[in-house]
Amino acid sequence: MTKQPLTLYLAAPRGFCAGVDRAIKIVEMALGKWGSPVYVRHEIVHNKFVVDGLREKGAVFVEELSECPDDRPVIFSAHGVPKSVPSAAQARNMIYVDATCPLVSKVHIEAQRHADNGLQMIMIGHAGHPETVGTMGQLPPGDVLLVETPEDVQTIEVRDPERLAYVTQTTLSVDDTAGIVAALKARFPAIVGPHKEDICYATTNRQEAVKAMAPKCDAMLVVGAPNSSNSKRLVEVGARAGCAYAQLVQRADDIDWRALEGIGSIGITAGASAPEVLIDEVVDAFRARFDVTEELVETAVENVEFKVPRIFRQAS
Repeated sequence: MTKQPLTLYLAAPRGFCAGVDRAIKIVEMALGKWGSPVYVRHEIVHNKFVVDGLREKGAVFVEELSECPDDRPVIFSAHGVPKSVPSAAQARNMIYVDATCPLVSKVHIEAQRHADNGLQMIMIGHAGHPETVGTMGQLPPGDVLLVETPEDVQTIEVRDPERLAYVTQTTLSVDDTAGIVAALKARFPAIVGPHKEDICYATTNRQEAVKAMAPKCDAMLVVGAPNSSNSKRLVEVGARAGCAYAQLVQRADDIDWRALEGIGSIGITAGASAPEVLIDEVVDAFRARFDVTEELVETAVENVEFKVPRIFRQAS
């Protein structure tokens, strides 16, 4: 039987970012240095395939520090943690390694600096997301106000409208965030923002590639986890950029082939915590069913690399 022709657009950049790459490497290096088990507070990155792979090597994933024994190393996830977490680890004399993405750490430092200058902090982010919890936890409880939408901006109560600053979660939609920032500036003209947008380079680049790819595609799949903020944003960006069908899939097994009947083109990308092996799996699934012509949609080239913590760079 002749296979139906299909143009497969592959977004670039896609998949792993430097912060995710570094975090996974930290867990692997910790296992090499201290043996198993090594404890990890929260999923190191939001991807089941990655987490399961590290679990097989001896990583134990927990949600709270209280679940960790005193005598084994613990790693804090790439999303960052409130200040109270390393303080508690120090109090217990634990070995701990902070795998927080350096771009998230930059936001933590910004928040602290503004607070030290007497400014009340507003955070643009998603309630309950570990990165938002970690950033808000850099300051005492109640000191940071959270806004998720332009509507939230209209109802927040601030101490002094002349003494405000804002930071953002690094994995938000660039366009949505711009709308919230505009609302903040309209209501609080004196508000101070970051010198450069807090949304990280990887989130921005992946969204730009999707915007370039979406109008060409009958359908689009984003390889990523349902709890991955940046992956979910890619689905939204694709739909908004003109792709009639945009869906999140964790693996090739999740593809809804019935929904894709009759398509002539498909766009494929992946969130920043999805490994290339899962993207290849999805591409191979299309090759098995269609006569695929592959085209790369490249909007940026990434060469960012972050150093691992000093503890792994010293001779043991």
